[in-house]
Amino acid sequence: MLDFWEVETPIEFEALALKTFKFQYHNNTVYRSFCDLINCNPVEVHSSDDIPHLPITFFKSKKVISFDAQPTQFFSSSATTGVQTSKHFYRSLVDYEMSFKKGFEYFYGPVNQYTVLALLPSYLERSDSSLIYMVHQMIQESGQEESGFYLNQWEALKSKLLELEQKGKKTLLLGVSFALMDFIGRYKLSLENTIVMETGGMKGRRKELTREALHEKLREGFGCKNIHSEYGMTELFSQAYSNGAGMFACPPWMRISVRENQDPFHQLGWGQSGGLNIIDLANRDSCSFIATQDLGKVHADQRFEVLGRFDASEIRGCNLMVI
Repeated sequence: MLDFWEVETPIEFEALALKTFKFQYHNNTVYRSFCDLINCNPVEVHSSDDIPHLPITFFKSKKVISFDAQPTQFFSSSATTGVQTSKHFYRSLVDYEMSFKKGFEYFYGPVNQYTVLALLPSYLERSDSSLIYMVHQMIQESGQEESGFYLNQWEALKSKLLELEQKGKKTLLLGVSFALMDFIGRYKLSLENTIVMETGGMKGRRKELTREALHEKLREGFGCKNIHSEYGMTELFSQAYSNGAGMFACPPWMRISVRENQDPFHQLGWGQSGGLNIIDLANRDSCSFIATQDLGKVHADQRFEVLGRFDASEIRGCNLMVI
């Protein structure tokens, strides 16, 4: 049987999704209890469309694990004071590392082709941030001594971007949205060799903007044709990417579907808006089948949009824009 990062075709995805479901039903007590509660009989699950998706809120109150060892390592979501955080427990980081490396390479090529600059001030002090871990590894994998994190060193970042542009070096600037906005409030650039990628994160920092409005301002400030986006969350080991216009695509081992808001067990068709369900086959140690609190739509080419969040849920600060 293939490992998740070897999946290339829908048939391979389907086979591994069914195998993963059976394994997690029998080895994940939280997921099994949920399936039993909704009267899901595993023998009646014949396709990925039949697999139940665990509400993401269980990551706040339960240890969602598919292994026997007592979990001690986890990634934790960011949250405002008094709000319970989600915890994603894991045995090792091999699957996470394979997922974000192979996922980035699938869309952008090997990371060692880029100088990686990171503007993530609100996450740098958090040792349990999956985003910081991913970007730190990407900086190391880039093999470029000019790669690195920036806190609030605006002038140094501007100088480095201009220096790399002058050298014609391919550069990836990953930034949390409010910090990117702070940067262009000070400088206006014209970047041709740099991919500017926002990871979300405006809540409580600035006036909320639609993704379209945010990208318009960032395009103007950085002088680039498109603003890229990364879609991920603490509860996932995989990321989707957008190269512009807020249209995201998944690596072959990740799939998005849409559920009806009032009937969470009814799946909607292409172009219809509802709650986003995610299958992430990299989540072998936790749960690969998650019902998020995000609203969106999936198109016939399987690209998807994130339109906002359910009104009753608090806003996650990591990488979701609200409309």
